[in-house]
Amino acid sequence: MLLADARALCPELAAVAADPAGDLATLEKLALWAQRWGPWSAMDPPDGVLVDVTGAAHLFGGEERLLGDVARGFAARGLTVRAALAPTAGAAWALAHFAAPGTILAPGDDPLRLLGDLPVAALRLDDDVLTVLRRLGIKRLGELAGVSGAGEDPAREAAARDALHRRFRNRRSPAANPLLRLDQLLGKVPEPLLPVLARPQPMVQRRLMEPLRHRSLLDRVVEDLAEDMVRTLEARGEGARRLELALWRVDGEVLVRRIELAAATREAGHMLRLFAARLEDVEAGFGIETVQLRASWSEPLSLSQSDLDAAAEQHGTALAACIDRLSVRLGSAAVTRPVARASHLPERAQGWQAPLDPVPPAQGRLAFHARPLKLLERPEPIAVLYASPDGYPQRFRWRGCVREVVRVEGPERIAPEWWRERSTVRLRDYYRIEDEAGRRYWIYRSGLAGDGRGGVPEWFLQGLFA
Repeated sequence: MLLADARALCPELAAVAADPAGDLATLEKLALWAQRWGPWSAMDPPDGVLVDVTGAAHLFGGEERLLGDVARGFAARGLTVRAALAPTAGAAWALAHFAAPGTILAPGDDPLRLLGDLPVAALRLDDDVLTVLRRLGIKRLGELAGVSGAGEDPAREAAARDALHRRFRNRRSPAANPLLRLDQLLGKVPEPLLPVLARPQPMVQRRLMEPLRHRSLLDRVVEDLAEDMVRTLEARGEGARRLELALWRVDGEVLVRRIELAAATREAGHMLRLFAARLEDVEAGFGIETVQLRASWSEPLSLSQSDLDAAAEQHGTALAACIDRLSVRLGSAAVTRPVARASHLPERAQGWQAPLDPVPPAQGRLAFHARPLKLLERPEPIAVLYASPDGYPQRFRWRGCVREVVRVEGPERIAPEWWRERSTVRLRDYYRIEDEAGRRYWIYRSGLAGDGRGGVPEWFLQGLFA
């Protein structure tokens, strides 16, 4: 139903915007983590994971204990799971979704004995195909198997399958062909699956013969690791965007220093300069025995020919290097850039983003009237004296001082953004005014008298002209 209708029935409903890309990334991480139970796994969007556990059940004490370990592993991470075990991926999916949790179909068992009472939706078919099957009176897998002739003599099976094949002969997708799905479930036709492969993060480390206690020796080790990391990244055709330096002390404590870069890089000297500021507060204690450098975030970075002029060679990376140094010193959230947004409201006409992120395309050019260069962080309420409810302001009080208005220009009317605000939000009338001392202000009136969206209109000051 519509969100507004749902909130009318349940006012305390918490609505969260859908994030399909984030869900898919999480499912991929979950599939990699699920390889603890088998040699490889595959994603089954939107919420499924298939794991090949062939020859691995005995490592957990049997198939039942394996499924129990799966349930405990997911529960420890706050996730609800329905797991099942079967010789084919289609049968495992059907049991996990429509049978009792923890159902096991052994290789020698008759599949139709356990699966015959399941609905035809267990075949992972499209909704329109399920509608056609229901109109034909086929609601269970056993009924579909009986119509297709599964388990009967070859002649009858061929005739029955030919009748169903003619009805679905134009269906090319497996999800639209019940015969193909049934054969995959029974193991008569192989089902190709795309395994999820883990790509290890670039990592280099040093195990030291003698613990380090002095900064100069630590800087030398970090320099060696940075050069090794550059060679590792170059072999992968990537550049580092986030680097994590882990220091293992003799007493078992691990110190981690993390830096983020504005642009992908493979320059060892640049990495050293950034880490130099993050190692000032390192306490070696009884010594550091292991140092590890890992690139937890990397991006493709192709090789480029360097210019013969040294100044021109540094020109392309000077901005990114400057941003990195400022981010390490001030914090990553302190270095941003303003970008224009498609909105007539002043407080929404611009936003902030990372310095080197691509600027989003302009959503149409917005023609504005003259606006002040200085806007207040938030509009401040003012008391205005005017001749009539919809007339020009004549005098106003701001920050304890009364100012006489000698010149007025306006109004510039800005209507509410109905697609993101409530219907009770009032429109604004902006005025450019000047007081007796020559100071110019940008004020607006929120609402109109008798507009039915509130009481008396309110006045605010939002900007100052130079």
